[in-house]
Amino acid sequence: MLGRGVNMEIPRREPEYFWGTTLPLLRSADAVFANLECAITPHTQPWSKSYKVFNFRANPEAIKILQTATISCVSLANNHSLDFEIRGLLDTIQYLNQAHIAHAGAGVNQEGAQTPAILDIQGIKVGFVAATDNEPAFAAGKQTPGTNYTNFDLHKNTLDRLQNLIDQAKLMKAELIILSLHWGPNMVQVPPQRFRNFARRAIDMGVNVIHGHSAHLFQGVEFYKDGVIFYDTGDFIDDYARDPQLRNDWSFIFMIAVEKTTEGPIIKKVKAVPVQLQYAQTNLATGEEAKAIVTRMRKLCEPFGSITRLTLGGLNLFPNKTN
Repeated sequence: MLGRGVNMEIPRREPEYFWGTTLPLLRSADAVFANLECAITPHTQPWSKSYKVFNFRANPEAIKILQTATISCVSLANNHSLDFEIRGLLDTIQYLNQAHIAHAGAGVNQEGAQTPAILDIQGIKVGFVAATDNEPAFAAGKQTPGTNYTNFDLHKNTLDRLQNLIDQAKLMKAELIILSLHWGPNMVQVPPQRFRNFARRAIDMGVNVIHGHSAHLFQGVEFYKDGVIFYDTGDFIDDYARDPQLRNDWSFIFMIAVEKTTEGPIIKKVKAVPVQLQYAQTNLATGEEAKAIVTRMRKLCEPFGSITRLTLGGLNLFPNKTN
């Protein structure tokens, strides 16, 4: 979230500042995916068609922050993409396109909001699709801009929409599919059962990675069949107040190791590197803070049967093949 207080720091800081000590690790990745939870626009008129407590906007210079960390692709399917009206969303899309940063989950109409982003990453075609159950007033129409809004349940209409997203990605030659979901309430450490049901069904239907976000807290990671489910990846850069118990300033960089085989890409493991957020800056966690973050993740992963092993700089996560 690059708006509000973060946006106020942009004229005073170099783009590298906001990523702190995480920057070398992000730059070492073959691709970086994130949820962009603000509009990037000079337009200052906030959304007024429905009640909103918070409206997040960053000036166009914020695009340099994303470029600095070599962000490859962002989700725009969330409850802040239209915080500064349709123009704010269209401006955001324009600046991302000019910066060659792929995006999905919002568009000039419903078809655009549902269109996957396709990236070639080390010879693997990755399809990135995004959806949200937040802010129904932001939903794209057949001829109006907005987000890819949907429910996350097992009703036929929902699953038909999901199948359409997956089929589109496969038609565009995607070999590995990431489904980015902005879902559920804030400040919750455990996903509801209905989200678990939906995520597993999505993998049954052909998704490889679930990229969840919205709770402002990281949640446990589940390996299911050949896929991995990040129910919530927590926050990264923002200006939010810290909850002293829930610690929304604790999070991770989740690094997915993928191997290309003759049968298609295989997810080998996930390395979770703990980070700690400060006001408008994120750094690698160290010392007792890092231990506490890793300990919480290990506890949250237990109900999912994921195997967790301490490693230098973080935590390796593996599927439990006996499940």
